[in-house]
Amino acid sequence: MAIKIGTAPDSWGVWFPQDEKQINWKICLDEMAQAGYEGIELGPWGYLPNDFKTLKHELDSRNLQLVATTLVGDLMSVEITESMIDQLHKMAGLQVHFASAPYVVLIDDCYTDLFTGEIVRPVELNEQQWKQFIENINRIRNVAKEDYNLEVVFHPHAQSHIETEEQIERLLKDTDINLCLDTGHHAYCDGDPVAFMKKHHERIPYLHIKSCDMEVKKMMQANSWSFAEAVKRDVMCEPELGVVDMKAFFNVLDDIRFEGWLVVEQDMYPAPFEKPFPIAKRTKEYLDGLLNQRVHMYK
Repeated sequence: MAIKIGTAPDSWGVWFPQDEKQINWKICLDEMAQAGYEGIELGPWGYLPNDFKTLKHELDSRNLQLVATTLVGDLMSVEITESMIDQLHKMAGLQVHFASAPYVVLIDDCYTDLFTGEIVRPVELNEQQWKQFIENINRIRNVAKEDYNLEVVFHPHAQSHIETEEQIERLLKDTDINLCLDTGHHAYCDGDPVAFMKKHHERIPYLHIKSCDMEVKKMMQANSWSFAEAVKRDVMCEPELGVVDMKAFFNVLDDIRFEGWLVVEQDMYPAPFEKPFPIAKRTKEYLDGLLNQRVHMYK
């Protein structure tokens, strides 16, 4: 299979442009390369250098490719959508110089406060809110496509307005936008990423790979933890360790002749600086093993 494996700053505990709890960006890139990844996502705008020459030098010197950028915000809000489009213009001005990076990963803000768990937005959207939500997504998609020839892929996310399989399928029905399927978030929201990938693979050109520890999720629910608290306790875990049947998922990828990027994106904030690298290395070796197993089986 023509599959490449990348990673993201999120897998090194990076959620913000600047934060004293986050690893230095140069060390992050060093460890990404040392773990054997071929490509990376840009992560929060401002964490990695956003000057083209500097970023290209840093990536080239480590044999890394830029794969995608990420855009996150409250997609219910017209005003915030405007600010997201402003950020898109800035990111795309950099991104278009990297032929290896055709994707903008779009994520709706959580309806809970990440750190307190308080509900800060409507959990369910009424018809008028849904209509505005779709309009805002389409506006972002159109700017990316028409101005920069970039493809927006929508990333369903836990505790956001597109999290369950029913909500994802409604989005697919009401738009022509494709998905970034995240196996960990999909499982967290009680979906079956194996069956969903098999059913909707024609709308899924890009993947985030991780798993979910459902025992931690049970503790989260029992103790009313926020999503950030659950992440700190490893609710999102290595592909080999959680509830997702990765062997079956890779069987589907083989059956559908998937070609593209698998990006390991294991939520890990805050992460002790020594924690991410061993996990990232094990994960890369595990995924390589699954790919090699498929190649040998079908020779």
